[in-house]
Amino acid sequence: MHAVYTNDMNAENRGTILVVDDEPDIREILRVLLADDGYTIREAANGAEALEQIAEDLDLVILDVMMPGENGFAICKAIRERSNVPVLFLTARSQEMDKVLGLRYGGDDYLSKPFSPSELQARVGALSRRYNVYQGNQEKRRALFVRQNIQIDFDSSAVCRDGVPIVLTDLEYRVLCFLAARAGETIDNRTLYAGVWDEPYLEGSAAGTIMTHIRNLRKKLEKDPANPTLIRNVWGKGYRIDA
Repeated sequence: MHAVYTNDMNAENRGTILVVDDEPDIREILRVLLADDGYTIREAANGAEALEQIAEDLDLVILDVMMPGENGFAICKAIRERSNVPVLFLTARSQEMDKVLGLRYGGDDYLSKPFSPSELQARVGALSRRYNVYQGNQEKRRALFVRQNIQIDFDSSAVCRDGVPIVLTDLEYRVLCFLAARAGETIDNRTLYAGVWDEPYLEGSAAGTIMTHIRNLRKKLEKDPANPTLIRNVWGKGYRIDA
């Protein structure tokens, strides 16, 4: 039986978060902060426990990288094989390459220890809010988008290639939908970042984040990711899906 923590004093349940960290003190800090913020908290001390708790009712996974057994990158990859729930990496490893690896393995955001409680709460709120918008807690567009061998069902948030379902992360799905909804237009990095991440655009880091997600999308959607035909580069201008 896995422990579940809620704050009974908070009338509004903002969602369910799985906290995965081998350090009990870190789990306790996160539990207190996020339960007070209105979230239901589940805990796992390692990757095996985490995978047992991946379920449709999760709104976010907060995942440590350095744990006994399989590390957080491997666990994130395994999560992606069964769910597109957002994953926030929380770790003492703050080097740029670790952040890039986290995104490549399917993570949605990255926060280094020690962390600011207010920044943690803001990132958690943004990720869970974006996920719930695209899972249907707000009105959805009822339409299909079909290009080449790719189909996007906006009603069910499903993406298929040659009729086979493709698992995308929340942010990968948002990037794809943002471009698909503007098929025929070339979307520059600043517009894409503002529309998907809803955060201030910072030269360098934001462009790298976009590039990583586009690369991941191409690996999943394109027959030849090195020569993409669905999401095309318009050099010096941005990205484009043809109308």
